[in-house]
Parts: sequence; C-alpha cells; structure tokens
Amino acid sequence: MLSSRWTMLLVLFLARTAMGFQFQSVASVSPLLVRDFAMDLALLGTLIGAWMLPGAVIAIPSGVLGGRFGDKRVALFGLLLMVIGSALTAGAGEFATALIGRIVSGTGAVLLNVLLAKMVADWFGERNLATAMGILVVSWPVGIGLALVVLGPLAVTTSWKLALQTSTAVCVAAMLLVASIYRDPARAVRKTSPTTQPTSSLTRKELAFASLSGAVWATYNTAYIIVVSFAPLLLVDRGLPVGNAALVASAATWPLVVSIPFGGILADRTGRGDAIMHGCFIAMAVCIPFMLMVPSPLLMLAIIGLAVGPAAGIIMALPARVLRPESRGLGMGVYYTWYYVAMAVLPGIAGWCRELSGFAAAPLIFASLLLSVAIACALLFRRLEKTPARIAL
Repeated sequence: MLSSRWTMLLVLFLARTAMGFQFQSVASVSPLLVRDFAMDLALLGTLIGAWMLPGAVIAIPSGVLGGRFGDKRVALFGLLLMVIGSALTAGAGEFATALIGRIVSGTGAVLLNVLLAKMVADWFGERNLATAMGILVVSWPVGIGLALVVLGPLAVTTSWKLALQTSTAVCVAAMLLVASIYRDPARAVRKTSPTTQPTSSLTRKELAFASLSGAVWATYNTAYIIVVSFAPLLLVDRGLPVGNAALVASAATWPLVVSIPFGGILADRTGRGDAIMHGCFIAMAVCIPFMLMVPSPLLMLAIIGLAVGPAAGIIMALPARVLRPESRGLGMGVYYTWYYVAMAVLPGIAGWCRELSGFAAAPLIFASLLLSVAIACALLFRRLEKTPARIAL
C-alpha cells in the first residue's frame, strides 16, 4: 500500500505537469502567434486567460461528476478534452478557432484539476497529506517551466504549430499514463459502498469549510500571481530593460520547486501546519510592498518565492482533512470555484488600483491586503474546526 500510493501520486503529478505545460504553451510561442494572427496584446491576454474561464462554472459540477461516474473516468475525460482543445489551437488558422481550442482545453483542465486533488486526498487522507499535496502542487510550476524551456526554442526552429502539437502529445501521454496505471485506493472503494455513496450535497458546515479554505487558496494564489504579473512592468518603470525585467521577475518562480514540497514535509513532521501557513502569509505580506524599494529586486523576489511555497500543500490539505470521503469531490469543486473566480477578477482590480491611483506599487499593496484576507479566512476555518458538532453550522 505504501509503495502503491506513492506510485499513484507520481502518476497524478505527471498528469498535472501536463496541465501546466499546456497552460503555458500559448504564452511560450506568443511572439509568433501575435505575428501570424495580427493580434494586439489584449487579444493575446484573452487567448491565454480563456483557459481559466470555464473554471467558475465547471468546478462544482466536476466534483459531482466524479462522484457519479468515478474519479478516474472523469479525469480521463478531462484529459481527452485537453487533447482535443490543444489540437484545435495548434491547427488554428485564425484567432476564433484558437480561442475555442483554449476554452475546450480549459474545460478539461478544470475537470482534471478538481479531481486530482480529491484523488490524492483519497490516497493520503490518513497520513502525509500535506506532503502529498505539496508534491502535487509543485507539478504546476514544473509544467510551466518545462514549457518555457522547450516550446519557445522549438517554435523558433520549426513553427508554433509544431510546438503546440507537442503540448497535444504531452496530454496524450498523460491520458495513457492515467488510464493504464492509476487505480482508486481500496479504502475509497470501501467507503463508497452502497451505504455511503458519493453525495451531491454538503452539510452547511462542510460548505463553510470548503468556502473558507477555497478563499484562502484563492487570495493566496492571486496575491502571488499579481506579483509575478506586474513585476516586469514595475521593474521596467525602474529602468530595467524588458528582457532583464522578465528574467528578474522569474526569480519568484524557481524557488517554489523546493519550497512547496518542503513546507508539506515540515508540516507533516512537526504538526505545526497552521503556524507555518500563517508565517508564510505574514512574510509575503511584508516583503511584497518592499519589492520596489530595495536595491536588489532580484533578491527580494527570490525571498518572496521562498516565502510563498511552504504554505501551498498545507492549504490544499485543509478541505481534504475535514470533508467526508463521500462529499469530498463536491467540496473540492466549491473550493476551486473560489480560486477560478478570484483569478478571473482580482488581477484586474489590481491593475485598476494602479490606474486610479497613479501609484506604481498599488498592485503590490493590493496583493498584501489579499494576504490579510487569507489570514482571516484561515483563522475562521480553524475556529470552525474546533466548534463542537452539536453547535456546528
């Protein structure tokens, strides 16, 4: 059983790596796409962001579908949609077709993303949950990093179409891997016997748990995304060349590969997950506004990257540790709905803050305020967790 669950985690890790690889594929070949489709940057941003668009609508049904038809089947269907969408985008001759392909891909990715977290929770619900979730989460930056390294140079030497077809091939490989190797844990099968079938409803307390933990995940992630999205522009305002600004901004990404799994391991070994999580939030909130005030933004961005990572697996473990196995899929759907809505709305508000105030660091201050919301929601989650069942929501 021990070796089986780590094998299953590896399979799910590789599937989620393919998801990150696909998300980044369009951005990796963007100069060539802009040239061939005669797009402006607004349309390019729309094409990149369309991948996230279905999440606000599909996340909750994803959990319900997993309970009804089986997690593995729905995850495989999500991977199939990712393959179809990627092929559409790669073969597109105009913007509209590429946009449809990205929406189809994003729909499949939502199905996959929600269920991957639930599947890991099924295997690791009894021990090492934060470690397993941390390892799963780090697959996303690994996929993005691989796409940056592989697809850009490949597109330049061949074509952007071939580069995007490479993303299609990666998704096909992930689908075959999950189909041939992954299986549900025996205890999950037992717990979904006729007496405990997957449910299409949550108790009020479970809904509160899923919403509070989802709000923590949403605000934490959005704060980080605001930093890495606005950092190049802010650094250019400080006088850095565009290419150098992008390189410096990437310093907030690479430490995640180490700091995310480290945080999960540390939480499981010490039992101090809440303290580690809150420490990360406070460190991020303090460091982010000072990014433009220190002599070395590169060092500060690297510190932010180190501060961000340890909390990720701990946050992902929050809903999994309190939701019943039979309601876990729906609960994770609620959890991810908060994430997708926040990712769609809050970065725009950060940009609006800068336009309205004329203050270059306004998006960074907004990101710090989001971390204050994350702390408040995490404290409410912990308080609710301690509430006796007889007076629970």
